Amino acid sequence: MNKRAVVLVSGGLDSATVLAIAVSQGFECYALSMDYGQRHRIELERAALVAKSNGAIEHRVVRIDIGNFGGSALTDSDIGVPTEEGDQDIPVTYVPARNTVFLSVALGWAEVLEAKAIFIGANAVDYSGYPDCRPDFIAAFQTMANIATKAGVEGDVISVEAPLINLTKAQIIATGIRLGVDYSETLSCYNPSSSGVICGQCDSCRIRLAGFAAAGLSDPANL
Repeated sequence: MNKRAVVLVSGGLDSATVLAIAVSQGFECYALSMDYGQRHRIELERAALVAKSNGAIEHRVVRIDIGNFGGSALTDSDIGVPTEEGDQDIPVTYVPARNTVFLSVALGWAEVLEAKAIFIGANAVDYSGYPDCRPDFIAAFQTMANIATKAGVEGDVISVEAPLINLTKAQIIATGIRLGVDYSETLSCYNPSSSGVICGQCDSCRIRLAGFAAAGLSDPANL
């Protein structure tokens, strides 16, 4: 029986872990990355490495320039990437509607592939900041997918899977290590150099480094 899945792969720690989880569950995985106008486009090179190393059947990059609208430090050169923790409920690194758009594109490819699932790396660390990384959002998108697709209305539901949603960063890392993920290939930094050297100061860097420390490990990407 076909057991295919579309996996959103950004090239970061979380998506690499999610891909490994999906493969470990027996899915034939089709990796999907987005060129959305992000300032850290080097992550797309890492996404290709992650897809190849972690068993994806195919890897596609789709260009959807939602960054053209601006409104985020990840897409708008006039907004600086924060180098210290801010006091905003939703940080300026939030990209408006990003996961809604990404999941919608993934849903279209999943229908064409007759895939059974879509995997996304939304997780508990992002929960307090990004509204599209929260359990309510995943549940709402699942409801929408069930009624907005031919597969859904015919009863062949495409499941939206967010296996990291309730895990800490340390738990995510431990899961990936157990599944053989090579985190030296991943890049999580929001403001890396053109060669991929991390800034070490943005939210994503701080969360990642703290996660490795909590797991009792050194980050192999930053040695």
